[in-house]
Amino acid sequence: MPRSLDGLTLAPVTDQAPGQVGTGTRFAYHESEGRIWAEYAGGDIARGHLVGTRAGDRLDFRYVQLRHDGTTASGHCVSTVTELPDGRVRLEEEWEWESGPGAGTSVVEEVGAAAH
Repeated sequence: MPRSLDGLTLAPVTDQAPGQVGTGTRFAYHESEGRIWAEYAGGDIARGHLVGTRAGDRLDFRYVQLRHDGTTASGHCVSTVTELPDGRVRLEEEWEWESGPGAGTSVVEEVGAAAH
């Protein structure tokens, strides 16, 4: 199983549509006993939270976020945890909004030093 997400900071590798997470967004992950959660902010996002579970290399979580324009959004995401050749963590995500229409895929990677 890839290493724990606890204490890691991850960021998207590309920008999504306006009002969504982008390369300026940072996710601060926590993990304990199969549970995951994170706080995130940056770019168009003033504040966001996600909570869910981890089973092996699979994350299943829900997220809510407040945008700088005062709107809110929520959704569901399933991610696969992998490790990059340099030792950093990568999440390959499939997400869907629950607060409105839309779905897609994204990739976030660990920010900072490689190989822990």
